[in-house]
Amino acid sequence: MSRPFIIGVGGFTSNVGKTSLLCELLRAFPGWEAIKTTRGHYRSCGKDPAACCVSHLLSDEPLVRSGRKETFEEGKDTGRYWAAGASNVHWLICTDDQVEEGIKLALERVSADGVFIEGNSFAQFVPTDSFIMVKRADSDAIKKSARKLVDSASAIYLSSLDQTVYPLNISARIPVFTPNELPALIDQLRASTKARIAV
Repeated sequence: MSRPFIIGVGGFTSNVGKTSLLCELLRAFPGWEAIKTTRGHYRSCGKDPAACCVSHLLSDEPLVRSGRKETFEEGKDTGRYWAAGASNVHWLICTDDQVEEGIKLALERVSADGVFIEGNSFAQFVPTDSFIMVKRADSDAIKKSARKLVDSASAIYLSSLDQTVYPLNISARIPVFTPNELPALIDQLRASTKARIAV
């Protein structure tokens, strides 16, 4: 089988609504799979290990967990993927140095025609067919990994519509969508898949 159609969902910063958008897309593309990428830091992230740290799962090789038994957890991103209708979910847990190897291992497990991948870091190692950057309309913050990707994005999705909207310093050729325009974004993604796969 040729590689699946890959749609990446990245973010200008953390907590901008990447997972929520990805779940909406999974509902619109039945039968597709999803990959969650988590980069760990051997307890150097400063966060409470009991709450969120994956350092105990890190080793000399990237770890890929697949299937409902290994990836479903109520309330977590991977659990939300399953609830949104993903046909399979793969969770890549790795260090910064293992992202390239890990994302390729995760993609080898995908058997569907298409897959959504959440995160920014993987995109420098795997060509995407479409890449959506999620941004809060009320913030002009952007992290380093996002700055490298934004000019090559297929679309920008504003996950919030508050009264204060910061201007977007992006190329005019990149279409911008709001939650009200989500159907149009989905239509654009469907159109981009038709040349290779049936949605």
